[in-house]
Amino acid sequence: MSDALDVKPVEELSFREAMAELDGIVGVLESNTLELEDSLASYERGVALLRALQGRLAEAQQKVDVLMGELAPEADDEARDTSLS
Repeated sequence: MSDALDVKPVEELSFREAMAELDGIVGVLESNTLELEDSLASYERGVALLRALQGRLAEAQQKVDVLMGELAPEADDEARDTSLS
């Protein structure tokens, strides 16, 4: 992993940048080439990236749901099933 001074805060990364960095971290961790301390630091950064990405995806999904709700036509009283059967 690069020096801590070179690493941008997670919230300043674009979605694509965060995904690329996370992918790189996974690759390095899977290679088993880091010292324990570096592995832990990389893992911690990866967890922070994953949380941020999941949050952004949840926000995007919420926006899509809202937009889709705005596009769905309202059913009028005649089309709406009001029976209890």
